[in-house]
Amino acid sequence: MRSKKYSWFMKYAAIIPVCLFFSQSLAAHDVVRQLENMSKTDAAILYVQQGFAHILPLGFDHILFVLSLFLLSPKLKPVLWQATAFTIAHSITLGLAMFKVITPSTAIVEPIIALSIMYVALENIFSPSLKRSRIGIVFFFGLVHGMGFANALGELGLPQNAYLTSLIMFNVGVELGQLAVILLAFFAFGKWFGNKPYYRKAIVIPLSILIIIMAGYWAVERVFFS
Repeated sequence: MRSKKYSWFMKYAAIIPVCLFFSQSLAAHDVVRQLENMSKTDAAILYVQQGFAHILPLGFDHILFVLSLFLLSPKLKPVLWQATAFTIAHSITLGLAMFKVITPSTAIVEPIIALSIMYVALENIFSPSLKRSRIGIVFFFGLVHGMGFANALGELGLPQNAYLTSLIMFNVGVELGQLAVILLAFFAFGKWFGNKPYYRKAIVIPLSILIIIMAGYWAVERVFFS
């Protein structure tokens, strides 16, 4: 009995780094085959971990997008409304892509993701307050980001014996990652400096400029060098 438990543990431990990092040498179908030998519960846990890891620490572009949403109005309620619109949107396209209803092209999706980060950061600079139109804009960009999540998940694959469950759990992991970014930003500077008269000049504008520079670099790189 003890040897069986040890064998299960070793198999589980061997799969975790594969699921957390896409740079492993195993092909996606090899990973899926190993996952299909696990229980649905264990596979679900791994896909939550994978979804979370796609935001923290691997998804630097998605981190900057969520941070850009937070900067303009550093209170939890406004950013959670935006995050909800973003979540609904990317859940739609993630599901459609994984069920082969749509087939997004990485060459198109990835540059648009970079441009979406630039747009929101620019809006932070030129708009002194949060506008209602922001929700619609965030929803649109969420549709694009969902295709990006689908491309990442497609590289890993989904086990056929728990296809829908693993897809949902991946999405749950993504949401937990986004929530972690929001909470980190809130406790890092939103809570302490959000109501200060210098907040916009000292924090919003400088950080937004840095985000624009980084996103601009990504856009050029993804268009011309990918």
